[in-house]
Order: sequence, then structure tokens, then C-alpha cells
Amino acid sequence: MAFEELLEDPVVQKYLNELVGPKGMPVAAAPPDGEVTDEELAERLGLELNDVRRALFILYENDLASYRRVRDEDSGWLTYLWTFEYDNIPGNMMDEMERLLEALDERREYELDNEFYLCEVCSIRFEFDEAMDLGFECPECGSQVESMENEHLIEAMDERIEDLEHELGVA
Repeated sequence: MAFEELLEDPVVQKYLNELVGPKGMPVAAAPPDGEVTDEELAERLGLELNDVRRALFILYENDLASYRRVRDEDSGWLTYLWTFEYDNIPGNMMDEMERLLEALDERREYELDNEFYLCEVCSIRFEFDEAMDLGFECPECGSQVESMENEHLIEAMDERIEDLEHELGVA
């Protein structure tokens, strides 16, 4: 996938937005070619310098940006020159999908291994042991808690797990 196509992909845009948030999205959505300083980005995009720096460090933590430090000979000040590394986006997204698949598998096992009770007034869910300790009464409102079926939740997880396995090519 070409660089421009990658940035136009709504899934990639959502991924970047989840990482840097709405204030950092202008930084993530329009990476310049070559090296750029945080001050240049802030000026070019009309953003607060702190918002730009926050977005850059988040991108750095996720291997989507790198920097090199240059010390000014006269003042001794350090300047950070940033480079965007968006070739790592597909790999990062695959890693994220693998973590999600693992979490869904664990949650599915938890749902299968436990019996749940629900207070229909407060919408609080309890495991069987908790409900038994409470005398099958909601501690918030005193209503009886009722046995809760979770097949629909498990079915939804099964569908999502299947989709992720398909996307990852492990099914």
C-alpha cells in the first residue's frame, strides 16, 4: 500500500486518532517528508507547541516517529529533528489485533467458566460467589439478583474472534 493510500485508509486514521487524540491528529495525519522540528510543525499546523510535542512523543513510543538531537554550537540548546516512520503502521495494527484476539479469548473463557447474576434495577452483574455472599440481593438497591444468560455475549465474541483470526490469517 502506498504511503498516501495508507493515510487515506479510515482504519489507519482511526488507529492514529486513538493514539494521539483529536488535538494530535493534525500532526499524525499530515506528516512532512524528511526531518522537521516540533516548532516548525506547530507553526505550520497552527497548533499549540505542547499538543504537537505530546503527539510526537506518542508516535515515538509507538515506533511511528523517530528523532535526532542536534546541539546548537552557540547557545547549547538542543533541537529535536523528527522523522515519521509510518511504514510501521501495518505491523503495529497487526500487533494490536493479536493483543485484542488474546484478550477476547481470555474474556470468552471467563464468560464460559462463570455463572452470573444481574440486578435488573441497577444493571450490576455479579459472579455466582459474589451473589451468594450477598444473599442474592443487590447491595445498591436491595433488589433480588436474577440468573443472567450470557450466550449472546459469547456468540458476539465468537464472531469477533473469527473475524480477527481471518484478518490475521490464523483461522
